[in-house]
Amino acid sequence: MNNILKSPHDEYEGDFLMKKILFLSVSLIIGFLVFNKSEEIIIPMDAIRVRIIANSNNINDLAEKKKLKESIKADLFNLVSDAKNSDEAIKDIEKSMDKIKKIVSSKTSDYELSFGKNYFPKKVYKGVIYNEGLYDSLVIKLGKGLGDNWWCVLYPPLCMMEDNLNTSDVEYRSFVKDLLFK
Repeated sequence: MNNILKSPHDEYEGDFLMKKILFLSVSLIIGFLVFNKSEEIIIPMDAIRVRIIANSNNINDLAEKKKLKESIKADLFNLVSDAKNSDEAIKDIEKSMDKIKKIVSSKTSDYELSFGKNYFPKKVYKGVIYNEGLYDSLVIKLGKGLGDNWWCVLYPPLCMMEDNLNTSDVEYRSFVKDLLFK
């Protein structure tokens, strides 16, 4: 018979090791759950989108699209910011079509403006799949409309609102990530 004498120190090391393994296991599980979760932005069924399609993917055409986007975003946001529902937003947009045409005309002369059910291709953005289909939308097609496009949700003004808020001083951090990588 071989009796192994254990000291209190050995028992303490065993408990410490078990707690360390348990902590690391729980941390890894939480980390996996946190970092595997995609940032889903659910677009409401009654949403109204806005889309600007560049003439081509020529650098000048893409710059024109970007310039137009920057110049009309604030006006479009203001246009629907007081709407209580999508029906009100649609009426506000319809009433303002002449104003929108003037704004677009001041930036470019070769364009088509369409408001109603417009086709949107499938898009994957930040891991979220936006299905292709016909959506209530305001579409500005520059020239032949063969280039890359920019789109966002006009009502409710999801991306428009983000652009009008000053969030440059906000830092998003993960508690679990901070613990794991310290």
